[in-house]
Order: sequence, then structure tokens, then C-alpha cells
Amino acid sequence: MQQLIDQITQRTGIPEEKARVAVDTVVGYLKEHLPGSLGSQLDSAVSGEDATGGMAAKARGMFGGSKETS
Repeated sequence: MQQLIDQITQRTGIPEEKARVAVDTVVGYLKEHLPGSLGSQLDSAVSGEDATGGMAAKARGMFGGSKETS
């Protein structure tokens, strides 16, 4: 999740705390509205874990990040 927060901060110039609130808000909204196990897959994606068959890399790619995992 920190990578996403960092990208939002860099791209928008808003402070990290506001970027964190924005990410938490969006992730919370998506988890409420996604069916079944997609919520846990979303948690893995934003935490940087790649236990979802590459979903984390795909999510990072959607937001302009590197598709490589560390």
C-alpha cells in the first residue's frame, strides 16, 4: 500500500497523510462492493503481496508503477 501512497503523493503533490486517507477510502469502498474473495485479493494487491497469481503486479501496472515485485 505504501507504494500506491507514494505514487499518489508524487503525482499529485498532496501530503502523504492525505494520500493515505484517500487510498484507505478507495480500498475500503472497493472491498465493500467487490464480490466474495476479491476483497482479500485486493488486500494482497495493495499490500504488495503477490499471492494472487500476479494480481499485485497488475494492480501496480494500472497505477503506473513497476510490474516487478520486490
